[in-house]
Amino acid sequence: MLFIRPEAERDIAEAYEWYEGREPDLGSEFLAEVDAAFSPIETNATMYHEVHRDVRRVLTRRFPYSVFYVLDSGDVVVIAVLHAARSPKVLKKRTKHR
Repeated sequence: MLFIRPEAERDIAEAYEWYEGREPDLGSEFLAEVDAAFSPIETNATMYHEVHRDVRRVLTRRFPYSVFYVLDSGDVVVIAVLHAARSPKVLKKRTKHR
């Protein structure tokens, strides 16, 4: 099962608002792209390599975003959805509070 932590939901909402403010429906396209990144995670969560401790990453295709997740008792927990330019310190903070 896939769970999205509140911090990751905020990441997605902020990016949606930013893209939607730039061009109508671009935010919706971003959401579709993030949703598409979730599919392979749900199917085979171990197919992506660990990038920090037990955190794994999948890249979105069209937008410069990464979905970061961990495996927890067979479940997939999305901890962040971050722009490529964001500092990795954000990710490190979120893994401390799991």
